[in-house]
Amino acid sequence: MTISFPELLVVYVVLALIQVLAALPWLMALDPNLVRLRLRDPASWGWFLLLVVGAGFGLAVFLSSNADPGTLTFWGRGYGAALHLQLIADFFVLVFAVLLRLWPQGAAVALAAFREGVRQPMFWVLAGAGFCLMWFSIFLPYFTFGEDAKMVRELCFDLAMLFSAAFGVIAASMSISEEIEGKTAITLMSKPVSRRQFLVGKFVGILLAALTMTSLLGCNLVAVVYVGPWYDQEPSARPAWVLSLVNSITGTGESAEFLNGVGFWLHDVAHALPGLVLGFGQVMVLLAVAVALATRLPMVATLPVCLLIFFLGHLTPVLSTVSQNRYPLIKFMSDLFSTLLPGLEFFDMGPAIVRDSPLALGDFALYTANVSLYAVLYSVIALLFGLILFEDRDLA
Repeated sequence: MTISFPELLVVYVVLALIQVLAALPWLMALDPNLVRLRLRDPASWGWFLLLVVGAGFGLAVFLSSNADPGTLTFWGRGYGAALHLQLIADFFVLVFAVLLRLWPQGAAVALAAFREGVRQPMFWVLAGAGFCLMWFSIFLPYFTFGEDAKMVRELCFDLAMLFSAAFGVIAASMSISEEIEGKTAITLMSKPVSRRQFLVGKFVGILLAALTMTSLLGCNLVAVVYVGPWYDQEPSARPAWVLSLVNSITGTGESAEFLNGVGFWLHDVAHALPGLVLGFGQVMVLLAVAVALATRLPMVATLPVCLLIFFLGHLTPVLSTVSQNRYPLIKFMSDLFSTLLPGLEFFDMGPAIVRDSPLALGDFALYTANVSLYAVLYSVIALLFGLILFEDRDLA
């Protein structure tokens, strides 16, 4: 069953309206006075409706002239990617709006740390390097006998985690150490900002900046995973539930293929989300450790310590296995490391990717939730340790 052009126009007008509504929160964050002024002007509503209808009509005409299903699906994925990026921006706008209302002093410190982080050239250099390496991973030969796609996915997840963690640790080491050593923290403490609000606000702001990088690299990861099979001349996956849902709503035709593309992008995002959550949990833990250490150590000392914790957190299970009943000293040290240091092997996405059969969705979601809770608890403990160190620090 195909639908007529008027019905097709209604579908694309609704899709254009969704994109315009998704743009309002981040536009309001960029220039709130202008957006409020436009919303109060009745004439602006007419232009708003004209924009939505015009965009929907243009989209309907353009896609109606392209009968190729692959082209329609490609543009649907592009629509899904644009909506995804806008929803990411809306999420951060909403988070800071809630924080500023519920926790004014600390949220102000967090917002300043967030802006400082995303405006740094280091942020965009690391993000750009992550983008390039992810795309370069498609062309590498892995000699895995048909399992190259799994290697690309695992490598992309690791890159998203590594570059976000590197940014978070470096930003925390620089920002907090320079604020304390440069006596800037004294100015903040002279205002109604406590040491606790200062330190936790810095952590939250840098954490959200690292989450921004993780989100951007996650979008790139979804695109890389989509392009990878095309480069290897393998058929792309077409989730059955997306096809069934779209077919039940619009039938067949141009709108169905376009909406299939939107659904495929959202499916790929949902498929990548657990791995990004696990990777970001590792970023959170390392950032909390860096924030705690930066209250007492300079950047040149904080970075090697965090790097050592990263390697030991991943190598402790190997040390424990190797030293089983043979090397008592190594066994003691591995037990000590596993008790004090974070178990970073829990955040590894590799075992879930290389399996012959995919994990059950419910079990994997439960595992992701448990590991995320572990990351939050360890981060809280590290921050409490940092607060204890910061309370006795002489800022003068």
